[in-house]
Amino acid sequence: MSAGLVISAPASGVGKTTLTLALARAYRNRGLKVQCLKSGPDYIDPAFHAVATGRASVNLDSWAMARDAIECLASRGADADLVLAEGSMGLFDGVAARGVSGTGATADIAEMMGWPVLLAIDPSGQAQTAAAIAAGLRDFRTGVRLAGVVLNRVASKRHEDLVRGAMAGAGIAVLGALPRHAEIALPKRHLGLVQAEEQAEIDGLIEEAARFVAEHVDLDAVLQSAHVRSVQSSTRSFVDTPPGQRIALARDAAFSFVYPHMLEAWRAAGAEITTFSPLADEGPDADADVCWLPGGYPELHAGRLAANGRFLGGLRAFAATKPVHGECGGYMVLGSALTDADDVRHEMAGLLGLETSYAKRRMHLGYRLAELVAPMPGHEPGARLRGHEFHYSTIIAQPDTPLAAVRDATGAIVAETGSRRGRATGTFFHLIAEDR
Repeated sequence: MSAGLVISAPASGVGKTTLTLALARAYRNRGLKVQCLKSGPDYIDPAFHAVATGRASVNLDSWAMARDAIECLASRGADADLVLAEGSMGLFDGVAARGVSGTGATADIAEMMGWPVLLAIDPSGQAQTAAAIAAGLRDFRTGVRLAGVVLNRVASKRHEDLVRGAMAGAGIAVLGALPRHAEIALPKRHLGLVQAEEQAEIDGLIEEAARFVAEHVDLDAVLQSAHVRSVQSSTRSFVDTPPGQRIALARDAAFSFVYPHMLEAWRAAGAEITTFSPLADEGPDADADVCWLPGGYPELHAGRLAANGRFLGGLRAFAATKPVHGECGGYMVLGSALTDADDVRHEMAGLLGLETSYAKRRMHLGYRLAELVAPMPGHEPGARLRGHEFHYSTIIAQPDTPLAAVRDATGAIVAETGSRRGRATGTFFHLIAEDR
């Protein structure tokens, strides 16, 4: 039996991540076992969750995953005292067309799991109106229950009193009020927060956030508002076949975007995973069956990657006899060239003809449903894969044979088909689950 809460907000940028991390660490400091989860496609927040709790965090995604798969992932909280599921964007924000079990909205997870929602509300530039917003979110969808609110970035005691009075009038519990506190702000970059592994001071920041929140939030009341439900263990798999028996996985600051649930599914299917660092000029294990380059931030390290001859030579030698696959940033590195934000062109592996540029940024964001027209590691032609695309690169050339017919969440065809040449394949979307 575990108690669960969803941490959400009216919009992005309100402080969900900081509040989630602070609560998780504050309860851990009390001796509780805390399990964090993340609603929606996100690589960065779960890594912060793991630092805060000491337990791996995974993503729950109602657009890409069936309910039993979501239950399977949530079951890792069965031995925890508290499950905290951090939302994405606003509480009800999702895509227009329903996917496997929902639209990808945080509210889908809250309703499906029966977890009440703790709202982070930023009343900057308003007072009583904040209560109207909270009341609207509370009443918008039957089946989604509000536990209460935590006010963030409160300007003064008078400001807090005005908001609290309006919330009381609307029947909404205020479980905490946080004054502005710039010291616990987390660094950001163009795809979100700077990754946890890149911040030596992250544990101290989380500890300071926990101390700050413990001073201003009623931790007992928040804990009591969590809903206790039985979480059943499950062996639901997300993939029928891993990409290989022995997988050489690129893993460092340039290649870090791989979903924990996918790695767990590969291992559960009997695969072995060995890691190597392209930034350290390491090539893939020659004894592996397949090489997998996940996404990340290769554009921030393009010059270094282009100069790492052992990495590029090892990758090319591997691809001469065995399959290599790249997702998003990994796909770009498999390509012919990558132009960075300073308009400097860097030669990449050249296993595919893809050429991309960050000199003129263009955001590509959204869910993707791909039907393979050619094989890729672990999947045959005709396989339907659900994933997510999020990058700021411009495609200069994508000349190779398309790997898949790719559509967005509305069913519209997108140009980012992925590529195949010889034993090399690549996609702009990150695989979340097979479509069954």
